[in-house]
Amino acid sequence: MQQPRTTAADELDRRIIAALQLNGRAPWSAIARWAGSSESTVQRRFNALHDRGLLHVVGVADLNRTDAGTSMLVRVQALPGKGRELAEALAARPEARFLAIVTGAADLIVDFVARDNDEMLHVLFTDLPGADLIAGTENVAVIRTFTSAPLWDTGLLPPAAALDLRPSTRLPYDRDDWDAPPEALPDLERAIVDELARDGRLPIAALARKLSRSESTVARALDRLTARGNLQFRTLAEPQLLGFDAEFMLWLSVEPGQWEAAGRRLAEHPATKFLAASTGRFNLVGQMVLPRRTDLVRYMNDVIGRLPGLTASDVTLHLATLKRAWIRVDRFH
Repeated sequence: MQQPRTTAADELDRRIIAALQLNGRAPWSAIARWAGSSESTVQRRFNALHDRGLLHVVGVADLNRTDAGTSMLVRVQALPGKGRELAEALAARPEARFLAIVTGAADLIVDFVARDNDEMLHVLFTDLPGADLIAGTENVAVIRTFTSAPLWDTGLLPPAAALDLRPSTRLPYDRDDWDAPPEALPDLERAIVDELARDGRLPIAALARKLSRSESTVARALDRLTARGNLQFRTLAEPQLLGFDAEFMLWLSVEPGQWEAAGRRLAEHPATKFLAASTGRFNLVGQMVLPRRTDLVRYMNDVIGRLPGLTASDVTLHLATLKRAWIRVDRFH
């Protein structure tokens, strides 16, 4: 397992990544405007980072809105000395959307996505890879999203950039259709999602050729997907590239009556990349970034310590991340 160097990025690279984080499919002209460079330079920088395996843009189906599956976060304890071997075995599973090697009360965090309960049962209890390397697990089911990684703002660009680039700034907790059942995507829309999961910036013309459909038909279908929130775009870059040296998972126990208030408050904090309500002893789970590990002291005291209804907390600090959005991000390509 080879972790890429994440320090070789200059200010222009960081502005490009920050703009793409706001909208992974924004036109190169808009990215260039906020990066402060020419379109050709921006495209060349993007291609260089992508070729080194440091930057990807991918399309992801919203699990809350579609029938793409459900998420189960698994805290894994490995047998002594077996953490890396176990991480490779788990990362090889197609159901593993995210996997990080961490330090704290767990050794690995894995996000498994399965289509239904039967598939999740099979993944977790029948065919869990590396079972002989596992000392223990704890499963946390994600049941509602407060905010998600595609909506994170790095803060490296002025607020006007988000207003210009981002289609919507509405966070998931403001949805008024939580009672609506997940949508079953039509064949064409599902095919579009599958193609964009590999390359989120694939041009409409190329996408249409791959699907043997007209450009206008594909463009309308893509517009429907994004307008309904069924498809979002993730920009995958290690936080260290952007100046965030501390990435961690936060596991909180909050009194039920304060669950939503705590979630809304934490979702709005600039350090929050992902936050969801969950089941188990931790009923609020998040993924956060801070500039330095030393910032955790003030963060836990001033932010987490003041959440309403908090009864317990745990932090697992990332040492290495193998997968994000189903993509291996720890290897040069």
